[in-house]
Amino acid sequence: MADHITFKLYRDSDIHTITITEVKEVIPGKSAISGVFKLTEGKTNLGNIVFDDAMNQWEYTALGDLTHKEAAIVATYIKDKIKAQSV
Repeated sequence: MADHITFKLYRDSDIHTITITEVKEVIPGKSAISGVFKLTEGKTNLGNIVFDDAMNQWEYTALGDLTHKEAAIVATYIKDKIKAQSV
């Protein structure tokens, strides 16, 4: 994935531009791994979307910034972007 990507979320008649940044972790003896994506809007931290190893299940790690439905939309967007880059 690129350094970061942006996603436009439509909420309450407003457009929210969310920046999605992949958080890479380096484990000694292995390549960089991830599955953690930091969400921000401007300078506001919206929490993280964390995927399992297979990118099937996800979890949103913040309280109240996004609804579960909104987090699901963002998680699907991230998953689709990752799949498109691996083809």
